[in-house]
Amino acid sequence: MSIEFAIAFLVIAIIFVAKTVKIVPQQHAWVVERLGRFYAVLQPGLNFVIPFIDRVAYTHILKEIPLDVPSQICITRDNTQLQVDGILYFQVTDPKLASYGTSNFVMAITQLAQTTLRSVIGKLEMDKTFEERDDINRAVVAALDDAAQSWGVKVLRYEIKDLTPPKEILHAMQQQITAEREKRARIAQSEGVRQEQINLAEGQRNAAIQKSEGEMQAAINLSQGQRQAAINRAAGESEAIKLVAGATAAAIEMVAKTVHQPGGIEAVNLKVAEQYIHAFANIAKEGNTMLLPANAADVAGMVATALKVVKQVDVK
Repeated sequence: MSIEFAIAFLVIAIIFVAKTVKIVPQQHAWVVERLGRFYAVLQPGLNFVIPFIDRVAYTHILKEIPLDVPSQICITRDNTQLQVDGILYFQVTDPKLASYGTSNFVMAITQLAQTTLRSVIGKLEMDKTFEERDDINRAVVAALDDAAQSWGVKVLRYEIKDLTPPKEILHAMQQQITAEREKRARIAQSEGVRQEQINLAEGQRNAAIQKSEGEMQAAINLSQGQRQAAINRAAGESEAIKLVAGATAAAIEMVAKTVHQPGGIEAVNLKVAEQYIHAFANIAKEGNTMLLPANAADVAGMVATALKVVKQVDVK
């Protein structure tokens, strides 16, 4: 009997200890009721309760919890149906309110998220719903957070996962996007052609300018070359005249000196006579008409006249 009693006492002791000692995990909160009324919230770690008087009525996770909000049909301001689904992130901040503020705070948050989303989307046109997702998310979070405070829940974020319009709308949107892209392509192509024409015109203009500048420079160089050639030619002719004049002067001077030498006059007489006879011979060869002096037969008289001129020059 004693052994059975000991075993029974041991079992009762184990049950009593199990009912008395409560180990709460980290980021968890247990709500304890004593005789059916709220008593305390057990914090993470080792806790003690009174067996059969205290009981753990609710357990809550204090971590951030993602909640998938079921998809629903929302009607936009322009009467377009959109199938919308999202995900909600919340966190239990007050275990007591989460236990007694509502019968099921998860369902309450889910239903409120859906109704709020329908209300927000109903104020927007379909095109705006795709552009203003962030505004929709913020509006849903603000509405949920105000209501969830009485439930001991903090709504952190709401994200729309997908916005799906009807197939007809999708097809029309695809056609619109295709038309817009084709329009942009045509505009880009026309801009390219326009720029090409501008570049060609600019190139032709620059080529014409360069060609005219080249022709102008060539004309300038040519005129300068002609001018320099004329200058050089004039300088050459001047130099030639000077040389001829110098040679003539030297010849005259030499003739003058020769005349004063012995036999110089006789040499001059002979030379004048030769030139006279040679001139008459050439006149006879060049044409049929001849102009002769009145005393053409008097060769000696003409030579004497020429010598008289030479003597006068010599005397001067």
